[in-house]
Amino acid sequence: MGTDQTGRNSTIPDRSSREWCDEALTRLNAGRPESALDAARHAADLDPASEWAYRLISLAHERLGRDADALPAAERAVDLSRGSWPGRVRLAAALRRIPGRWPEAAGHAALAAKFAPERPDPEILVGDLALLRGDHADAEHAYRAALATDPGHPQARVNLGLALLRWDRPRPHHDPAWPVDPRETGRVRRVLEIWTRQSRLLLALATVAVAACALLLDWGTRAQVGGFAALVLVVALTVRQARRVGLWRYVPAMLSRDPWLGASVASAALSVAAFAAWLLLGLAPGTPPLLDPVWAGLAGIVVLGWPALAGVRALAESWRGRPLLALAETARVQAAERTARRNTGVLLWIVLGRTWSVLVPLVGGALAVEPRAAVAAVAVPYPMVRGYLRARHRDDPWLPVAIGLVVLSAAACAAGGLLGAAWAWRIGLGALGAAMAVFAARAARAWWRGGPGPWRASLIMCELPMGAEPSVALDTEVRQTFSYARSVVLACGDPLGPRVVGAVATVTSAGELRVIAETEAWEAIEADPRVAVFAADPLQRRSWVEVRGVALADSGVLRVTPKHVLIGEFPGRHQRR
Repeated sequence: MGTDQTGRNSTIPDRSSREWCDEALTRLNAGRPESALDAARHAADLDPASEWAYRLISLAHERLGRDADALPAAERAVDLSRGSWPGRVRLAAALRRIPGRWPEAAGHAALAAKFAPERPDPEILVGDLALLRGDHADAEHAYRAALATDPGHPQARVNLGLALLRWDRPRPHHDPAWPVDPRETGRVRRVLEIWTRQSRLLLALATVAVAACALLLDWGTRAQVGGFAALVLVVALTVRQARRVGLWRYVPAMLSRDPWLGASVASAALSVAAFAAWLLLGLAPGTPPLLDPVWAGLAGIVVLGWPALAGVRALAESWRGRPLLALAETARVQAAERTARRNTGVLLWIVLGRTWSVLVPLVGGALAVEPRAAVAAVAVPYPMVRGYLRARHRDDPWLPVAIGLVVLSAAACAAGGLLGAAWAWRIGLGALGAAMAVFAARAARAWWRGGPGPWRASLIMCELPMGAEPSVALDTEVRQTFSYARSVVLACGDPLGPRVVGAVATVTSAGELRVIAETEAWEAIEADPRVAVFAADPLQRRSWVEVRGVALADSGVLRVTPKHVLIGEFPGRHQRR
């Protein structure tokens, strides 16, 4: 009998440690991490040597958002079974959320891939770690390696699509390998963004006010004095925000890792310099008329720099990566994974935006130079339509409307160019504008409701639970065979082929084999830790046991973590009975 949190008596079922682990895994899959944590703790209490129980404890803590609590349990699991690839995966997944522990996470993920090259999860984790650092080529290679093992794995498909699209991680300014909390670098980023926003807005308003006072009210001198006052205010804002940065040694790296943040800061600094030059030109006596365009250009930099940068960013993001290939990957698994369905819809909007950005200059150039050239517009929507039909995405009713308008625009403009019909041009241009209006309405709706919008920032990684696989248990017969066998054979890899050496083996309470082998096997095991340990039944000598697993050196012995157990019988006359 036990007591629950309300003080009432409750009966705890008489289960084994592995049964409690099964129950914890069931509760995790059902979305009940708190209850799963209780079940996993019961399993660890019943069998303190159960590394599976500690992995489930770590996973439950991670699901609850307790990253610091997830790490000790994952480390305990690896201590109990150093050759367990699920244990290494779980530890790597826990370490990657701890500031400064990213290199360790990458090391454990690489070991897991070495221990179990036949499983997709280690390679997927290697790809996730690369993707979050912005190493898209390495991430693509890892995901393709995982898909070679399991072609239908949803996480590999979705995240491969992000790698192909050259997806921006949630904190592009932050390198996960830095030994600093990402919240600190995020605070620095916010300070820089506030400075750029305040300084550019203040200078843009001051430029418009100074120009209006000088040209309309003939207050030239007073307007210039007001401009210098605005410049002094910008200096004060700069000093104030600079004091709040703190992590100055990371700022250059942050600006290089996030080029749009760097461009925003550089644009703000350029606006300050242009505003100061604009004021100084106004003070110069007898300014030549030749400098009037320069003066107007400096004012334009201050006022229009911010909108121009936003337009360039929107255009650049629509042309970054390979969205059609990414769409082909995510569309394959959207029926089985909610993240894939979400990303598929966003990718279709990105493809639509790219198509729209091609049609606008094409149609405009045809109108300005040669109207018959607009016939090329017919081919522009083909990749978009083909991708939409293959994806069969039906979750967003706004998409077919926008796609239909773009197709109508291309067809109408082509007809207008061939026939010289003004009405066709009006329909085409009107449909092109209507498609933009549909996009704006869809974006406004997403912003109002707080849902995923038709832009790159709405793309997310697929993160399925990792490291929850059951450990391989050695039953009584297997334990007895290895404990009392007169001879044990260890098979390991070698550059010249498989090598067989004599060994002595015992079984630990955690289910590992402790093997004492000849020294010639150690070098081969360092190159490839996958081994097979073979023993015959010491009593009847009719059956044999083979344990395939991962061997690691520890204090003069080899610790073999089982991955697969085979039991069979020797051929002979006893089989006829």
